[in-house]
Amino acid sequence: MDTPLGLESGTVRVMPHDPRWVDLFAQEAERIRETLAAANLVLVIEHTGSTAVPRLCAKPIVDILAGWRHLEELPRLIAALQDAGYTYRGEQGIPGRQFFRRGDPRQYHLHLAQFRGSFWQDHVAFRDLLRADDGVAGAYASLKYMLAQKYPRDREAYIDGKTAFVHEMLRQAKARGMYRDREP
Repeated sequence: MDTPLGLESGTVRVMPHDPRWVDLFAQEAERIRETLAAANLVLVIEHTGSTAVPRLCAKPIVDILAGWRHLEELPRLIAALQDAGYTYRGEQGIPGRQFFRRGDPRQYHLHLAQFRGSFWQDHVAFRDLLRADDGVAGAYASLKYMLAQKYPRDREAYIDGKTAFVHEMLRQAKARGMYRDREP
């Protein structure tokens, strides 16, 4: 199958939503679960990021949020994800989040964090807000297209350009009661 995924390092490209992204997430999540089961490990796995939001444009990389429940399992979880073909990149400047990527060019980003911790909560709430509010999703799409056009080879500037919008939307998500109980 010709995959609708893949983004070369150092580039920013935003494309219209592809409904195959949902199936690709489901297949990858199942592959990860099977690898973890062989090591007697379990993660809670969610599809986050823009590829998880119907009708929203996105970079062609599926974001996977994987939640651990027991900190002492973290070293084994990291090793199992590496066994599943993911390249471990450490926290990458975000305390409490372990980052992985898979594919050349990049096709999957996996964010390993405490289940229902603050990183988890923010990503799920932002995704849920985008799914629930077409106006917010439309504004985010416009911003992403503009930033991708302005910074096609500067991923950091693209991300920085979204930061104020994301923080404001997280504030709105909290005001709307879109955060779930933080306890595992």
